[in-house]
Amino acid sequence: MPLAEAFPIPNPYQPSLMRIDDFFDETSDVRTLRLRFVDGDEEREFSGWEPGQFGQFTVFGAGESVFALANQPWRPNGNSEDTPIIECTFRAIGKVTHALRDMSEGQVIGFRGPYGNHFPIDDWLGKDLVFIGGGIGMAALRSALLDVIDRKQEFGDVVILNGARSVADMVYTEEMPRWQDVDGVRVVRTVDPGGETEDWDGEVGLLPNVFEGLNLEPDGRIVVACGPPIMLHYLFLSLGKTGYSPEQVVTTLENKMKCGIGHCGRCYVGPFSVCRDGPVVTWAELNELPKDY
Repeated sequence: MPLAEAFPIPNPYQPSLMRIDDFFDETSDVRTLRLRFVDGDEEREFSGWEPGQFGQFTVFGAGESVFALANQPWRPNGNSEDTPIIECTFRAIGKVTHALRDMSEGQVIGFRGPYGNHFPIDDWLGKDLVFIGGGIGMAALRSALLDVIDRKQEFGDVVILNGARSVADMVYTEEMPRWQDVDGVRVVRTVDPGGETEDWDGEVGLLPNVFEGLNLEPDGRIVVACGPPIMLHYLFLSLGKTGYSPEQVVTTLENKMKCGIGHCGRCYVGPFSVCRDGPVVTWAELNELPKDY
């Protein structure tokens, strides 16, 4: 019996094949990959993705890693590109990511996804928005950010606060001037004290403090934030102090994942599956999770 007849249901753990089309080094240890499906492999009913979703990226022989889908959402019949292109931004910190960093243009990796829920962008229509990214946390926001910028006429004012430990650690530096050129978009760059250089013309200060200094009134404004847990902790304190409600604040969760579809239980926080029920949550929803998360 042919294998396809014996197992008619697609294997959710079998990755599609993607070829590295191009890459860009954001910092000394952070790289953005641009990927295209190997000819014919996208025919496996790839349905595109929404901002905030993620994928499992495979380096054959090394393993899988989870990265956010970092470029503008691709939807069938809804984009100028007929063939979906996926971008991901990652830091080389472990076995898989170092192996991925060693790969070059033209080589093939695996992809499973998209997984998880997504940012409710259509609920933000007409509202002022603030995107706050700490370090590589900007990668999880980039898809939503690019979608909003492309549809800027549908939203109010947009503030982008991109923070890093130092000037050398800041991601998407080549893109930020293009974001700033869009009417109604303001880009604020900040580095931690001691991370500035002599020619630095951005802000210097911890990201929550810089946010407070922007004096952005909470009236109807949506805050979308991602970064290290310690940054988010103090950012939430600043948001509460300045009058933002937990329902106005959206973030993304990170936890150890394996299957990506809520089966293995590795990313559960109480009854909450980060890969299936998240990764996008409001601050209010985050407050409902077990306190040891």
